[in-house]
Amino acid sequence: MSGHSKWATTKHKKAAIDAKRSKLWAKLIKNIEIAAKMGGPDPSGNPTLFDAIYKAKKQSVPNDNIERARKRGGGLDGGGVDYTTIMYEVYGPAGVALLVECLTDNKNRAAMEVRTAVTRNGGTMADPGSVSRLFGRKGIVVLNKEQEGKEVDEDAVLEATLDAGAEDVNDLGEAWQVYSEPTDVVAVRTALQDAGLDYESADVEFVASMEIPVADAETATKVMKLVDVIDDLDDVQNVFSNAQISDEILEQLDEE
Repeated sequence: MSGHSKWATTKHKKAAIDAKRSKLWAKLIKNIEIAAKMGGPDPSGNPTLFDAIYKAKKQSVPNDNIERARKRGGGLDGGGVDYTTIMYEVYGPAGVALLVECLTDNKNRAAMEVRTAVTRNGGTMADPGSVSRLFGRKGIVVLNKEQEGKEVDEDAVLEATLDAGAEDVNDLGEAWQVYSEPTDVVAVRTALQDAGLDYESADVEFVASMEIPVADAETATKVMKLVDVIDDLDDVQNVFSNAQISDEILEQLDEE
């Protein structure tokens, strides 16, 4: 789930994590292929590919898989990929808005699977533009608070990244999330590295301009189920939401 609250870092049970690992790896591999196709197979000259590979390694994707994806995307093995990016706009329970980003080699399949998942789980497909206008693109760099046995505070993150274009720092509980303009995301993660701070991921994502508070645990469960079902689809790369779920409701759900 691509989110921008503690919801984004809520830990699931180990069984759920294990079940989703292969799907996560497949999405990370796809990102590498597309980055190599768009900007060339050399990570040193392709920052998007560099970050896609870095993120995959952080999620323990085997190096052989990463290398094959890089060569396949860059056409170095005589293969190549032909994916199309499609955005679907969705309304969920309580008027929550979702942007669904697909990367697919079959538009008809992607459309059918997304539509089916949405309608069977309490959502409705929205008219083009009605949801996307609620989101804007931002650079997002995530770094863990604990690094080499020491706690990294917000002031240290700001001091390292402000001159590189950082606009805001969000507390995710166990990590910091640094916002910037999309064009500054490479400068921000480079500034962190120069300051001796390791980062987990550096991406350009869609961020809601206004979040919708979810009032109760029942509604939160419905929203999270809808997001999970959509995110599990093979063609779906990311699901962005403007749902705001409080820590109190998340704790209530954890207890259940």
